[in-house]
Amino acid sequence: MDMSQKISRKQQILEALAHMLETAPGNRITTSALARAVGVSEAALYRHFPSKAKMFEGLIEFIEETLFSRISLILSEEPHVTARCEKILLLLIGFCEKNPGLTRILTGDALAGETERLRQRVTQLFDRLETQLKQTLREAEIKEGVRPRLSVSVTANLMLAAAEGRIAQYVRSEFKRKPTENWADQWQILSAAAFR
Repeated sequence: MDMSQKISRKQQILEALAHMLETAPGNRITTSALARAVGVSEAALYRHFPSKAKMFEGLIEFIEETLFSRISLILSEEPHVTARCEKILLLLIGFCEKNPGLTRILTGDALAGETERLRQRVTQLFDRLETQLKQTLREAEIKEGVRPRLSVSVTANLMLAAAEGRIAQYVRSEFKRKPTENWADQWQILSAAAFR
């Protein structure tokens, strides 16, 4: 088997897992059900991933790479702080809206009963996002003279909490309540309140 086939099978497994997370909210995913969805044996699954935790880790890595590579683009293309913060948060909720199954991983909903390491990994991802917002806010103070009303860390936390709330509502509504709906209006109020 050449390398390209191997990669596509791995990809197939991760896509099937993400799809199952989306279509069966509230259900625990078994490796036998996943193997059936991919059309392989459980043994074949384990040839690509030594454990279910490693499959979830593969999805978390995909989320991280997608979000942080796009955040780098935002930072290089957008000079203004409020627009940077807005675009970072919109990226996060937009990504979640397009990837409901992966969103269940981000809220921890799909990780119930899985290894603690996965939840820590998701926590680190959100910590990184918050750190990015803090950095953006600090730079704004230096470069633009734009200052938040509250401290940089409290402001960054408030912004991320608003986005996370939208994401949690999305999962709770079984993906009916879109996180981007009315976000532009809410962001106007939030940013007006956040900055002096």
